[in-house]
Amino acid sequence: MTHPPDVSAADLSTTERASAEVTRLFVGLTPDRVLAAVDAAGLETTGLCYPLNSFENRVYEVELADRSRVVAKFYRPGRWRRGQVEAEHRFLAALAAEEIPACPALPFPDGGTVATIDGILYSLWRRQGGRVPDELDPATAARLGRLVARVHTVGSRLADSDRPDLDADRYARQPVAWMAESGVLPPSIRDRYLTAAAAIADAYEQQVDGVGRHLLHGDLHLGNLLRRDGLLWLVDFDDACLGPPVQDLWLAVPGRDEESLRLRQALLAGYEELRELDRSTLALIEPLRGLRMIRYTGWIARRWHDPAFPAAWPEFGSDDFWRTATDDLEAQARALGTRPDPRATVDLGARLPEPPEDPSELTNADYFWDWEN
Repeated sequence: MTHPPDVSAADLSTTERASAEVTRLFVGLTPDRVLAAVDAAGLETTGLCYPLNSFENRVYEVELADRSRVVAKFYRPGRWRRGQVEAEHRFLAALAAEEIPACPALPFPDGGTVATIDGILYSLWRRQGGRVPDELDPATAARLGRLVARVHTVGSRLADSDRPDLDADRYARQPVAWMAESGVLPPSIRDRYLTAAAAIADAYEQQVDGVGRHLLHGDLHLGNLLRRDGLLWLVDFDDACLGPPVQDLWLAVPGRDEESLRLRQALLAGYEELRELDRSTLALIEPLRGLRMIRYTGWIARRWHDPAFPAAWPEFGSDDFWRTATDDLEAQARALGTRPDPRATVDLGARLPEPPEDPSELTNADYFWDWEN
């Protein structure tokens, strides 16, 4: 079994040790520190505080003295700079100004929306109730398409350079380089995994060249959609990025089966009621799927020091895990080489095995960071 190696504190520089200490405080965040952070915002709490489901960040629901509740979100150290978090909040404020159902961050006494405790960035949010839909029907898919179109209209007006690009380096090459250098990739599959990942990264770069990009939600799967009082609410813009519009148009229906394609057509039809879409860019779905597969594996590997991750993914690092992950990545890379659109063609030659004749059905849970059954 191969897991990311532990690093001794003696091997770290002063800066690295300081960063490691902030990360330790983040991983071990206690309710009293959460309550202290909310109190620092000028809000009186009752002492009731409990965690909400989130792996990447730490999120807590806190009861206030008037019995209302807020959500306190603590950002994982080292992931975003303060300016990048503020850029996400500006995006949400712009959406709220257009009466788009997305919750903006609450202001602190100084008027800002980001504060710090123990070196950890955090923000406060209104508690947004609602139910996550288990699946979409055509009518709801069309509604979601119209909602995404409205979000993209606002995002296209915000040329915010502080949000990252959805590119092959950040989503594939950097995670793969880290996994290769840290020794997390077993020798038995290392070359195969690296070859398939490189093919997917190259294919995405070839196909996305010349495609327009703007500010997106970035992680718009059903787990980030709430239904309440007849409205669809979008939540968790933590992965907001600059990228091709199609990124926000495939994760809600990631499958390749006939029913998924029918639902995707309904979603696209709703989108096009309000905003034009270059349908040739739908060829990016499969490269984007490949990037997400790589990023997902790299994400778990990088976060293995967090006790929540071994508990949630006990199979990670096993021989079976890496064998399946590598087989799936190779099948995805070869799938890109058989697309009929010339722009989506990558010659993988004999480097990759033939794909399975009957690939397993893909579901929402295959692509959600925080999905719960």
